[in-house]
Amino acid sequence: MPVSSLYTENSPRPPPTSRENDAVLKTRTRSRRLGLIGKITLALALAGGSVAAAPSGVQAADGPYWKGPAPTESSVTATTGPFRVTEARIVGARGFGGGRIYYPTDTSQGTFGAVAISPGFTAYWSSLSWLGPRLASQGFVVIGIETLTTADQPASRGSQLLAALDWAVSSSPAASRIDRNRLAVAGHSMGGGGSLEASLDRPSLKAAIPLAPWNTTKSWTRQRVPTLIIGGSADTIAPVATHSIPFYTSLGSPEKAYMELRGASHFFPQTPDDDVAKMMISWLKRFVDEDTRYSQFLCPGPRALGISDYRNTCPI
Repeated sequence: MPVSSLYTENSPRPPPTSRENDAVLKTRTRSRRLGLIGKITLALALAGGSVAAAPSGVQAADGPYWKGPAPTESSVTATTGPFRVTEARIVGARGFGGGRIYYPTDTSQGTFGAVAISPGFTAYWSSLSWLGPRLASQGFVVIGIETLTTADQPASRGSQLLAALDWAVSSSPAASRIDRNRLAVAGHSMGGGGSLEASLDRPSLKAAIPLAPWNTTKSWTRQRVPTLIIGGSADTIAPVATHSIPFYTSLGSPEKAYMELRGASHFFPQTPDDDVAKMMISWLKRFVDEDTRYSQFLCPGPRALGISDYRNTCPI
């Protein structure tokens, strides 16, 4: 109730009732809050900043794509996230060799972002299958692909990752749950090299995550997709000195990061790993869901003993 409805400026004030006292107290408290907000707004304006207006009495909403509770160290390293997940075998796929799709069962929180993941040379999706439910339970649709042949090279794997995303948004059992404007790719070894190829071919992708990537192309200056590269310091098949690090250094993306696992071989993605999961989840959340709550895990970055190197552009 506005104060002006309790009394006029020029009339004697009658003794207030307890309800009126409550109304005045609430109004004064709200006025102080609004006054503070006004001062903050003015200060930002004078400093050249800007603020988005929020409806009176209503806090500014969270990001439109944010899913799940505020993250913690334990939530990003948990084997299961806040969403229940179902999975299905991919049949009748075109442009890639099938695989499995994992997606949240919750239909109350709108659509989800999606990520397609490719295994490496001679490998099958089963070698990376731990990533399916782990990422999906954090609020993503995950398409774990089989390649047309296990000997497919990175360029072919890149094309197959894009074909898998196209299938997911149009024909998959999760099609109605996917936001086709928020898609990502990832992969191991030649699949990691394939994720670089895919992000170069489709710059509208929101994120790419090559794991121990292998590719004969070393320069990716035309690539603009936010990219997280994870390598192993003991990798002898795709040594970081001739693959992951040159890839990272050359990336044209304004947002990029490189994490190196101390003593890890080329096959580290084939074993569940909390550091790998934490960074993948945080990167997808930050760039596919535009969820700045996860920036804390990317900047300044991990400091665990198992991390031998970390470089990034520190996304806000």
